[in-house]
Amino acid sequence: MIQADGLLLRDIHQPPPPPWWPLAPGWWVVAALLALGVVILAWRGWRRHQRRRAIERLFDDAVAAAPTPAGRVAAISELLRRAARRRHPGADALAPEAWLRVLDAGATGPRFDGELGELLHDGAFRREVATEDAERLRQAARVRFVGWMTARR
Repeated sequence: MIQADGLLLRDIHQPPPPPWWPLAPGWWVVAALLALGVVILAWRGWRRHQRRRAIERLFDDAVAAAPTPAGRVAAISELLRRAARRRHPGADALAPEAWLRVLDAGATGPRFDGELGELLHDGAFRREVATEDAERLRQAARVRFVGWMTARR
């Protein structure tokens, strides 16, 4: 304390720091925008998951509806050609070799050259198709079908 001409002077004191709570209005806006962004991303992920499950169900139900392994191969071929038409216009009318190349283009899973390609090409017209072969084709085709149907255009 300093005394000058009868006045009592004190040193300058800094005001206390502002409390962190309650937040300033700008922080509430930022928090609301972040929450909205999280909700939108979660909703889009949920929708994407629901769509994928519906596509998988469509494939599984269509294949299961066929009474014989040869019928399942025919259903698989039809589903693949429909999905291919969505990604590659005109792919559903390609010759067998070109069609198999389209199926294998960018494939990360099983490839359709070899036995699977032969079965896909003429399995629907065979008298007998082994159930195990039809199941292997179904698994490989399901991966390709779901990939094509869920990919963005």
